[in-house]
Amino acid sequence: MYHRLCATAPLTLVSGSNHTARSYTGEPPHLRQHVHRIIRFHQLLQVDVWCSQTQQRIVGYYQANACVSDSSPTPCALKIAEKIFEQCNNAVLLMIDGEKMFPGCRVPPIVMYERKDARWALKDKHTIMLRQWEETCSIVNQLFSSGDQTLLVDFDSHLDDITKDWTNQKLNAKIMELISPANGNV
Repeated sequence: MYHRLCATAPLTLVSGSNHTARSYTGEPPHLRQHVHRIIRFHQLLQVDVWCSQTQQRIVGYYQANACVSDSSPTPCALKIAEKIFEQCNNAVLLMIDGEKMFPGCRVPPIVMYERKDARWALKDKHTIMLRQWEETCSIVNQLFSSGDQTLLVDFDSHLDDITKDWTNQKLNAKIMELISPANGNV
């Protein structure tokens, strides 16, 4: 089985110099898999400039392959993760496990790689901790229920129409609204 559109490959950002998982912010731009590598590195450079202006850093890359049963990093994903690692020695490469992704999944459908001994190796799944997974799933479900997932603009859509905001400020505002203490979330 294949994803409806193309495989996606967003970046993972943190605010400031703190690299803890709770610092991951926003919905970064998506880079579609069919985009030529040179264009992808150009996109990465533009995102890096934007991050420097907003006091954020690129600390990881994640990818969902077109084939649901394939959660292995592509050569391009490895190259991009390597570029990120050059700037952040705690960089991670996350692969979406499409076979474990379904509504109500209790375990995050990811496979995490870290840089060890000059190569990307699987991180021990027992040492991975994603905080607030159930709350995150609840927010995603609310976004889908309200149709707000349509606010997501990937970088390629921005290149097709530069009036579209690849920084996803509208979507981020919706997410912040959903996680606000007024809505019972922290």
